[in-house]
Amino acid sequence: MHYHLIGIKGSGMASLAEILVDLGHRVTGSDIERYIFTQKALEEKHIPITSFHKNNIQEHSIVIIGNAFNDDNEEVKQAKEMANVTCYYYHEFLGKLLQDYTSISVAGTHGKTTTTGLLAHVMGSYLPTAYLIGDGTGKMPKDSKYFVVESCEYKRHFLAYKPDYAIITNIELDHVDYFHSMKDYIAAFEEFANQVKKGIVLFGDDEHVRSLSLQTKHLYYGLEEHNDVQAVHLSQGEEGMSFDVLYKGELFGHFSLPFVGMPLLWNSLAVIAIGIMEGLPYAVLQDGLSSFEGVKRRFHVEECKEHIYIDDYAHHPTAIALMIEAARIKYPNRPVFAIFKPDRYSRIYHFMNDFAKALGKADQVVLCHFPENAIKEEGIDITIEDLRQLCPKAFVVDEDEKGAQAVAELGNGVYLFMSSKDIYKFKNIVKNFH
Repeated sequence: MHYHLIGIKGSGMASLAEILVDLGHRVTGSDIERYIFTQKALEEKHIPITSFHKNNIQEHSIVIIGNAFNDDNEEVKQAKEMANVTCYYYHEFLGKLLQDYTSISVAGTHGKTTTTGLLAHVMGSYLPTAYLIGDGTGKMPKDSKYFVVESCEYKRHFLAYKPDYAIITNIELDHVDYFHSMKDYIAAFEEFANQVKKGIVLFGDDEHVRSLSLQTKHLYYGLEEHNDVQAVHLSQGEEGMSFDVLYKGELFGHFSLPFVGMPLLWNSLAVIAIGIMEGLPYAVLQDGLSSFEGVKRRFHVEECKEHIYIDDYAHHPTAIALMIEAARIKYPNRPVFAIFKPDRYSRIYHFMNDFAKALGKADQVVLCHFPENAIKEEGIDITIEDLRQLCPKAFVVDEDEKGAQAVAELGNGVYLFMSSKDIYKFKNIVKNFH
């Protein structure tokens, strides 16, 4: 079968394309010409990528449309007009594909990508496991039993999935261009949780997660005593973390892991909880977690001479604060320089003070401008200067050599680049000045 993916460089779409190739299908795709990090894996699988053109739509093919595209795109319009072409939006097709496997869906405001990667790695060390991760990575091993998939709540897309198992990592208002209130946001997660078939694990230290009315079999995980799966005796340092896990108040096992930061502790507990629900032995969980090497653009560390560069997808105030905290734990004797590029105008506008407070945890803040293609929603008129005025330690740069030199002159420290956009390109320019 021939599949054509419109917007193939999108992180989820790229992952899906890789899976379709693994399943033996012919895959083509189209997207903008600008280089995006997800296309490296597509090129390695020899998937042709072209610019948008209606002639890319072939008869008797299946067309999968990226969720960012609508009938204004000439390929979308053409595909929908051809009677012998079958069309799906990304989340619709993925929901259909999940039905063929024991599926585990990972949802939540923060931590979805890392948790999905971590869970896929651990489950894959136990039984053949397929995965679709929001860093542009997808794989479908032969005879896969499990299928682990990252699931986004934006526009309620995750309601297309009816998984066997699920994780909810946390609930904190986001996507304010779509969700009009916290009540609306929570309602989406509650509906998702109650269409899970077998069992769901949830972050029990989160008051919004705890507010969900659940009919599905469930376990809570976290650090507080009222959780079913609880971490105790936590210790963190430059080399990693260690903790004991209690299940229903009884010792399940001791874990020593080579990474730091509260997000990775919470993510690990989620995986342990799923493992307990599915009956994985302690040794499989310890070995799998301790051998995890991370996912793309999530606290990705490069050390070059005396300089440390970290690339992370953080684009929400809570995630930014946690990443700065993790950098300080791992590198306690170095200053932390936070370099941040915004994505959506609505997100910055709604959480402006929270962004300033989170960025203020760094020793120095560098702000980049909004992307040229960022959508400026109706009634929102801000620039990066509005955020800079709330950050006493901040200055604004262009993402060019002059701007990179100004950042590089901050000296010996931890350069923490954060954005859901392509800030990794600016990081590479900065590195050239060291």
